Amino acid sequence: MSIPDTSGSAIPSSPAEPDLGTVRKAVTASALGNATEWFDYGLYAVSIVYITQHFFPGSHGELLALLTFAVSFIFRPLGGIVWGPMGDRLGRKRVLALTILLMAGSTFCIALLPSYATIGVAAPIILVLLRVIQGFSSGGEYGGAATFMAEYAPDRRRGFFGSFLEFGTLAGMAAGSLFVLLLQLGFGEQAMMNWAWRVPFIFAGVLGVVGLFMRTQLDESPVYEELDETKQDKSVKDVFRTLFSDYWKQLLILGGMVVAVNVVNYTLLSYMPSYLQGPVGMGANASLTVMFLAQAFMMLLIPFGGMLSDKLGRRPMWFFSLIGLFVAAIPMFMLMASGFVWALIGLAVLGILYIPQISTISATFPAMFPGPVRFSGFAISYNVSTALFGGTAPSANEAITGATGNTIVPAYFIMGACLIGFIAALFMKETNGASLRGAGLPETGADIVFDEAALSGSK
Repeated sequence: MSIPDTSGSAIPSSPAEPDLGTVRKAVTASALGNATEWFDYGLYAVSIVYITQHFFPGSHGELLALLTFAVSFIFRPLGGIVWGPMGDRLGRKRVLALTILLMAGSTFCIALLPSYATIGVAAPIILVLLRVIQGFSSGGEYGGAATFMAEYAPDRRRGFFGSFLEFGTLAGMAAGSLFVLLLQLGFGEQAMMNWAWRVPFIFAGVLGVVGLFMRTQLDESPVYEELDETKQDKSVKDVFRTLFSDYWKQLLILGGMVVAVNVVNYTLLSYMPSYLQGPVGMGANASLTVMFLAQAFMMLLIPFGGMLSDKLGRRPMWFFSLIGLFVAAIPMFMLMASGFVWALIGLAVLGILYIPQISTISATFPAMFPGPVRFSGFAISYNVSTALFGGTAPSANEAITGATGNTIVPAYFIMGACLIGFIAALFMKETNGASLRGAGLPETGADIVFDEAALSGSK
């Protein structure tokens, strides 16, 4: 994947800014790693029928399979706590090489895992352990990739370049949906159930190796290198003390916004295959086709959302998205229950309204924290909120929809999450165009100052 230059002119450089070619390589490497992560997560979501059959036979098998999906999110905060301070102390690049290795390796192992019929209860136990490893590694992957990309991108175009991280997110999920759909069409349902469902999980290992190679070819982010030359060595305790004493407000704001972005994400992109095949009654191939087309459509719009945020700012984009989703959730879910074409239209409308959030995550969240605790602040707050509200969304939707028979339940989840996100966004400062250099909080138009007290973790 190459990143186009949409400006028509050269990007002005400062001593801390790399050339455009290097920025493109950094963005591509970050996006590919994120695509690998979400290829893995997307595969599990669209393969839930096969996962259930092979590892969770029984009347409550699908719910157990979805709970296993949620298990990995419980360990994401632990990953954020471990990888975040490590990324602030040792560098972004080293952590990202380790996380993609663990993430792709654990997904590859799922392909080789014997079923319940072969090794009994050991099969679901090992599957849960592999999902734990995925969650732990993902706790550092996303925050690290977003921070790495944001620190490489030019200040005035951070929204555009940062949007490609989320382009990678949807590319990974769409690729997972398309891969499984093509296998189903090519081999048939019986072959898929017997063995072919494992093929995409094997391919995930190949993606991980490619992503690891690309990341090892890059230098550390220029912002971190500049910071590293001036900072004093800090212990993990110093990082945590600085983060929770000086930047607790930023942690809460980011956490509240993540409730919105992830409940919407996992409801629309992870739970939707089960929703369309279950309550809506759509066939497996039709539901995967709807998912792939919707994800591909959203992918095309994401870079434009990032570019628009560079012009209008992050806050207007978020407010438009949160209000729009709150208003449209119930009508669009009612529409999706009406058939294939209406499901595609309803999902597309919600996807368009979600674009202003998802396309600006990588530009918005890293800019909430200063350099010395940027990776830690992002990773910890993002993953704690994701574990509590994002990863549990599919299983919660499934359980409540099944218990009540109300097919509009996912819309209520989206509306509640958007309300929380709206309240949090009210306290967010605009950072469009702000420099990420230095040890202080990024502020639009602020001079770059290296604060030795902040660097050492003391007041």
